[in-house]
Amino acid sequence: MNKGILYIIVSGLSFLVVNFFVKILGAGPEQELFPGTQKYPGHELVLFRSIISFAISLYIIKRRKLSVLGNNRKWLLIRGFSGMIALTIFFYTIHHLPLAIASTVQYLAPIFTIIFAMLILKERVAKLQWLFIVIAFIGVALIGLNNLFSADNYVGIDYTWFGLGIISSAFSGIAYTAIIRLKATDSPINIVLYFPMLSIPIMSFWCLFEFTFPSGIEWLFLLLLGIFTQIAQVLLTKALHEESAAIITPFQYLGAVYATVLGYFIFDERLSWIVYAGIALILTGIIANALLKKS
Repeated sequence: MNKGILYIIVSGLSFLVVNFFVKILGAGPEQELFPGTQKYPGHELVLFRSIISFAISLYIIKRRKLSVLGNNRKWLLIRGFSGMIALTIFFYTIHHLPLAIASTVQYLAPIFTIIFAMLILKERVAKLQWLFIVIAFIGVALIGLNNLFSADNYVGIDYTWFGLGIISSAFSGIAYTAIIRLKATDSPINIVLYFPMLSIPIMSFWCLFEFTFPSGIEWLFLLLLGIFTQIAQVLLTKALHEESAAIITPFQYLGAVYATVLGYFIFDERLSWIVYAGIALILTGIIANALLKKS
C-alpha cells in the first residue's frame, strides 16, 4: 500500500481514539460507559494533550539533533496558532454535538485549505472544484435543517456549536495550508512541536479559571488522549509530506464513517435522515474535489 495512504488511514483511526476519550471526559457523569468519570472542560484536555505531545516531540527533536525552533518560523507560528484554535473549538464541539456531526463538519477543513491555498499560496482552483465546494456546503445547510425535521427520538443540534464547528474547520484549513507551505523547509516533528509549544502557556492560564483535577482511571484516559493525538498528528503531517493531498484526501474521510458508527453504537446518537444526507453531500463534495485535483 502507498505509504501516504497508510499514514492517513492510521492517522484517522488514531484521531477516532482521541475523539472517543474527548467525548467521554467531556460528558463526565452524563455518559454510562465509565461511571464516576469527572467532567473536563475542552481547554484542559487540550492542555494535557499538549504536555504529552510536547514531551514526545522535544525528545525526538533532541535525539535527531534538529533545531527546536525550526526554519520557517513565521509559518510554523501560523500553523501552531491556527491548529491550537481549531483543536480547542473542536474539543468543545465534541462535547456539545453528536460525534458524527462534529467530526464531519471538522472535515470541511480541506475545502477551506483549497480556498486559502488559492488566496495565500496562489494555487489555481478549477471551475468544477467550486461546484463541489458548493455541494459540500449544501450538505452543511441540510445538517442545519435537522431540528426542523427530526423526531423526538433523534438527537437535536445546538446551532451555536454547529457554527463554531465550521469556524474550527476554517482554522484547520489555515493549519493545513501552513503544513503544505512548510513541506520544503521543516520536518514533520518540528511542525507538530509548535502546537504544544504555543498552547501550553495559553491553556495553562485558562485552566486557572476552570480546572478538574484528574483521579483514578482518568489519568490513563488523558495519557492515551495525548499519545494517540501525537500519533495522529505526526502521521497526518508525514502523509502530507509523503504524497499529494489530492491522493490521500479521500482516505482521510473514512474518519467521518468511523465517527458515525461510533456515535450510533457507543453513544446512542440517533440522527435524522436529513443529517445523514448532509454528511453524504459534504463527503461527496470533498472527495470529488480531491479526485478532480488529482486528475
